[in-house]
Order: sequence, then structure tokens, then C-alpha cells
Amino acid sequence: MTKTKPKSEILFDDESLEIGDTGPTGRPLPDFPMSPPPDPDRTKNAVIIAMCNQKGGVGKTTTTINLGAALAETGRKVLLVDFDPQGSLSVGLGVNPHTLELSIYNLLLNRGADIGEVVLPTVVEGLDLLPSNIDLSAAEVQLVSEVAREQTLGRVLAKVKNQYDLILIDCAPSLGLLTVNALTCADWVLMPLELEFFALRGIALLTDTIQKVQERLNPDLKRLGILGTMYDARTLHSREVLDRVVSAFGETVFHTVIRRTIKFPETNVAGEPITTYATTSPGAAAYRMLAREVLYRCPGA
Repeated sequence: MTKTKPKSEILFDDESLEIGDTGPTGRPLPDFPMSPPPDPDRTKNAVIIAMCNQKGGVGKTTTTINLGAALAETGRKVLLVDFDPQGSLSVGLGVNPHTLELSIYNLLLNRGADIGEVVLPTVVEGLDLLPSNIDLSAAEVQLVSEVAREQTLGRVLAKVKNQYDLILIDCAPSLGLLTVNALTCADWVLMPLELEFFALRGIALLTDTIQKVQERLNPDLKRLGILGTMYDARTLHSREVLDRVVSAFGETVFHTVIRRTIKFPETNVAGEPITTYATTSPGAAAYRMLAREVLYRCPGA
């Protein structure tokens, strides 16, 4: 007897799949409902998500930009925080870090600084940026002598939590004091993972750091999930790594998988998200799907 599939159909990466079909992770695709826009008159209290992985080049910045843009498309007000001294998030949104007069560094080290003077709008309606530049590298050293140094970023973001529905923090590729600050103020941690063997080895170290932060600094921190990035279904290696990740972490792994595409480097040059640069592309569809899955996992966001 032939099983009748639901009629609900979604574009998942570069394939048209129906709910219940097997996705890239080898699991049936659940039905992530399209979250309705929030009530514009509701009192905001931003959900904070830290994008974290101590390995560089795994897609943290790309995911922060494009997930943020996809969430803003749902009617939510979103703030992106560039917490990497390299300023890649700022560059990816068309901001030259070298020309910034004020950045997040000023907010961390000068309690009198006005965050409203530092936040910048982006090309996406409802999406703002808290930019960074190389000055931030000095903050890690200067914060060491501060009282409650792990909570400095939290004090900065507390001033604007009532203005946003979600705040996404693009962490530096390290497990130093800046990343600990991000994890200390976050509600959730999202772990982008390049589907490559050596990147997989670092997840255990990251998981250990998250556990220490939960025990000592932020007991309310929760793991939102592991996001497979730079996936190439044509290679056995990518498929095997994805299988191992799902076997090890189960439902912690997002059903959405971000595939390799030339469009992502192009968007960095253009200084805008893929959702506006190539709005009908598979990459844009994947991040819109991820936004649905994130909202499903974060009730109330």
C-alpha cells in the first residue's frame, strides 16, 4: 500500500521535499510551522543567541547575517552583535570597520557610552548591527582586571533588550573572555559546524566550555542546536561526517543543513544577506528554513 504524503511542501536547500520525507540528516522532516509575526505592541524582551565555535571558518558569520535577515523577514526586530575583533560581520553587512568612530569596544570599556550612537541600521528592514573592529582585541586584555568581567557584554545588551525580539552574537573563533561574555549573557547557544572531520573534533571542547559556563556563570544557558554548514552531498566525506554528528548528538542537530554555494562569498562582497542578494536561491531558502526551525525551538521569540 502506497503511503500518502502530506501536501505541505517546502524548498529545503536545493530540493523540493515534503513533510515526512528524509532530509539531509537522514531523519524525516518535521513540520515547522510558519511563525506568525509578533504583536507590534507587545513588550519586547530579546532572546539572546550566541553563535559559537572556537574553530574559524565554519560559517558563524555567514549564519549570523543570513539567519538574522531571515528572522527579520518574519516581522521580528533583530540586532546582530559583531563580537569578533576581525569585524567580519560588519564587513559582511557593508560596514568598513576601519572607519568606525564608535564600536562595541567603546560600550564595553566606557559605561557612559550611548549604545544608540553605536547601533547601525542595515539594508534589511528590522535588522540592526552593533559593529566591531580591531579595537575589540584589546578589550580581552583590559577586561581581565574588571569586576564581574564575564558579565560586561550582558550589561551592555541589557540596555536594548526591550527594543528587540532577538539578539544574535557572532562570537570570535576562540574560547577566551569575549566568548565567555557572550555565553554568560545568552539564553541559547547555536553551534555552526563545518561538515569536515577536523571541525568535528572541536565540538567536544566547545561542549565542555558550555558546560562550565552553565555550572559557574549562566545556569539558564541552553543549547539551541548544532548546524551543519558547508555541506557537499556529492562527497562521501561530507555525508559521513553529517551521519556521525547526527549519531552522536541526535535531535540537537538541526534538520536544516547549509550547503556550499558560490553565492555566500558573493554576498560578502555585496555587503548584504543572501535573502536580499539572491532572494530565490537555494541558500536563501535554507536560511529561511533555519529561521523557522529556530523559532520552533525558541517559543516566545
